[in-house]
Order: sequence, then structure tokens, then C-alpha cells
Amino acid sequence: MRIWNFGIIGAGAVAEFHAKAIQHLENARLIGVCGSGSGRAEALAKKYGCRVFPDYHALLRSEEIDIVTIATPSGLHMEPAVEAARCGKHVLCEKPLDISLERIDAMIEAHDEAGTRLGGIFNYRFAETTNFLKQAVEKGRFGVLSFASIHVPWWRSDEYYQHPWRGTLELDGGGAMMNQAIHMVDMLQYIMGPIDTLQAYIATLGHNIEAEDTATAILRFKNKALGSIYGTTASFPGQPRRIEITGTGGTAILEDSDIKVWQFTNETEEDAILRDKYASTGNAGGASDPSAIPFELHAHNIAAFIESVEAGQPFKIDGKEARKAVEIVLAMYSSAKENRAYRF
Repeated sequence: MRIWNFGIIGAGAVAEFHAKAIQHLENARLIGVCGSGSGRAEALAKKYGCRVFPDYHALLRSEEIDIVTIATPSGLHMEPAVEAARCGKHVLCEKPLDISLERIDAMIEAHDEAGTRLGGIFNYRFAETTNFLKQAVEKGRFGVLSFASIHVPWWRSDEYYQHPWRGTLELDGGGAMMNQAIHMVDMLQYIMGPIDTLQAYIATLGHNIEAEDTATAILRFKNKALGSIYGTTASFPGQPRRIEITGTGGTAILEDSDIKVWQFTNETEEDAILRDKYASTGNAGGASDPSAIPFELHAHNIAAFIESVEAGQPFKIDGKEARKAVEIVLAMYSSAKENRAYRF
């Protein structure tokens, strides 16, 4: 079994998830980490038994490292991702891939030219119940799809936004939508397919930040179903994220990764088993405390990326796929700013 050597660029809270996930995998080893000089990289290296590199340039020059994960502020993803391609490193980048389509396209182009892999982290896709939901849509179990919605009614304290880059347009790229709800935006488009048109509204209501802390949109999918998006960090005390899909043949509702409703006109024996087994999965967290998210879904995301690199097969969340959620969030911002419907 080949052991794949990893480096982590960034040493904040998300880097901790990456380190723990890498340590969890039998075919992965963490070689080193670099940070911004705050001392966090040294603490992370000590905890996980790896090296500290002075900066990402030095980390990317290391011949030991095969794959790099990027966990810097969102608006600082492109530069190390492009340099990594030039250094022959595969890259798995935290969501969002970056904060503009132009920067994301530069990342994709660099890896296409280098023959290296660029992948995104959308770890909710690796929950078993997410894939049950996608399979049910693909099998036509919902009949005529009529409506799909996501709700992310989360809470972030004022202390959370004291971090200098959070809630800024320059480095966070937005607020509740670009940072928090983008996971569920990805899940919605992954399961329902592309959006045709949306009309959005955004507001900053509960926090003194530059970006939005509350956003909503109404949608029409290309498959003719209607839908909605809601995301906020101004909803105390924070509630589980939720996706609902309904049609003439059934309804399914997930809260976090738990099945709350799973009913179809063509009921099967497996449906009752799923309702019972996945009523409480333990894959909750994040509604009020971003550090309370289980690392296991990150581990599945990283393992799938390694598998695709080993097999020489496309990764299901490659750069072009990870770009889609950012495009939707940016479309919401454009629609709200211009007070008009946005058509893709």
C-alpha cells in the first residue's frame, strides 16, 4: 500500500480538521504545515508530529510532499494552488475553492496544464444519507419533482467575527452564504442538478460586518422544479442545517445527516430500515460552534481524493464541480445587488 504524504497550507481551525482526517487514514501521512506566523502552525505540528515550514513556498518545494490541502482564508486559495501545480503537487482545497470565478478558473487552468489534480472539500457529500437522497432522485422515486429547499439557520457570535478576515469581502468573499451555507448550496445542486433562474435578497442584520449575515433566494431548476435557499449566522442559538426534497411520489427531509422524513408512494422494506437506522447519525455540529463538526466526513473526502489520484480517475469534486457552488452564491449576490432575477 502506498503512503501519500501531505502538507497543509494554513494553520487555523479548519487545518485542525485536515490534520486529524489525514492522521485517521492508513494510506496518508502528514509531513508538514505552514501558517501565518501566529504560532498556530507550531502548535499544530507539535500535536500531529510533523514539520513546520516557514511559508507555503518552502512547503511546496519539499520533494517529500505529494498532496497539499489548502486551509487559508478563502480569498487566499488561488496563489498557493497555482504554485502547487507548477511544483507538481496535487491540491485538495477547502471550500469555497476561492471567492471569484476568475481566480478559480486560474486554479483549474494551472492544474490542467500541469497534469496534476485539483479537488474541492465539500464533506457533506460523503454522508451516507446525502447519497441515499441523490440515489432516490436519480431513480425517480420522487415522481415529478416539485420543490427543493435548503435551510442553514446558524449562529455565530460577535467574538467569532473578531477574527480580522471573517465577514470581509476581500478575504471571506462574503458572509453567511459564501462561508457557511455554501456546503448546502453544493448539496442542493449536486442532488437537484443545475439552477435555471434565481432571485435573491441579502442583508446584514445581526452583526457589525462588511458582508451579509442573512440571505435567501427563490429558485427555478432546469428540471422545472422550484426551490429556495436560506442561510444566516444571525439565528440564535443555531439550528441544524436542513434539506427538503418533495414531489408527486414522495418527500425526504434531512437535518444535518439525520433522516427526519423519508416517505414514498412506492414504499420498500429498505425505507423503514433507513428511517430507523439513520434517525440519529451523530454527524451534527456547526450550528453555533464551527469547531463542533466531526472530522470523519473530511476523512472520507480526503480518502476519495487519494483514490482518484491513485486510480488516475476523475475526482467527483474536481475544480469544475467545486466551482458550481461558488457560481450560485455569486449569482445570489449579483441578483440582490441589482434587484433582478439572475439567469444562468
